[in-house]
Amino acid sequence: AAAHGGATVILLPELFLGPYFCQSQEASLYGLADAAQDNFVVTEFQIIAKQLGVVLPVSFYERKNNAYYNSVSMIDADGSLLGIYRKSHIPDGTGYQEKFYFSPGDTGFRVWDTMFGKVGVAICWDQWFPEAARSMALMGADVLLYPTAIGTEPQDPTMDSSSHWQRVMQGHSAANMIPIVASNRYGTEILLKSTHGTENGKQDYEEKQRIRFYGRSFVTDETGAIVKEAQDGADILVVPVDAEKNRETRAAWGLFRDRRPDLYGVLQTKDGSRLPPAASFR
Repeated sequence: AAAHGGATVILLPELFLGPYFCQSQEASLYGLADAAQDNFVVTEFQIIAKQLGVVLPVSFYERKNNAYYNSVSMIDADGSLLGIYRKSHIPDGTGYQEKFYFSPGDTGFRVWDTMFGKVGVAICWDQWFPEAARSMALMGADVLLYPTAIGTEPQDPTMDSSSHWQRVMQGHSAANMIPIVASNRYGTEILLKSTHGTENGKQDYEEKQRIRFYGRSFVTDETGAIVKEAQDGADILVVPVDAEKNRETRAAWGLFRDRRPDLYGVLQTKDGSRLPPAASFR
């Protein structure tokens, strides 16, 4: 439907193939991971991308020997694989226990020169870090894509961080003068726990916790303004991006011309107090 509506780059949510399995720690779920070359979802989407002539970043659970990653495979509009990005920042909290399942990514940030422009992709928790967006902007991205899975906090169901989540990425868009697309999971997913068996020997289950994934997927213009937002999980957002015009506007503002990388060494530190021993500037 998105392709028929004119879309040439199509973004689906993070780990869209099934339920968000990171609500709890279950070693058996490592079996969901596949090597990139063996992943049937990536293979199927290569066929779809070629048939429709669209670029498809595909989120999947990757196994590489003894390592496990939260990854995106970038498929170009001719069905070819351009490469993989592995999620750099891995969260760990109630309902979002990703450190149990994923190692921090080792690919660095990636921007791909697709048939429809230069596309940068980061994944969910990466969206909270301005360094990720700036890195992709410096690498020449025309648009930044964030497949995500964010919702309520199981320990405090009254907390609604959806507007905060949007504003952070709007800030990345405005500061880098690049449109951003965020595709978020939608709906309520309930984690069950087993209880004592009943008299007839059947296992009973009860609710342990739940997450209501916000949806609210959106697209910004190059100033960070939201130009389209999803209302529910059935919405398809199609928004034109004039990459050439955006490049001209970005250059005219001089934000990248006036950067001072020689002053940003503190970003290489954890606590802001000193540079790492290997840091040097010319």
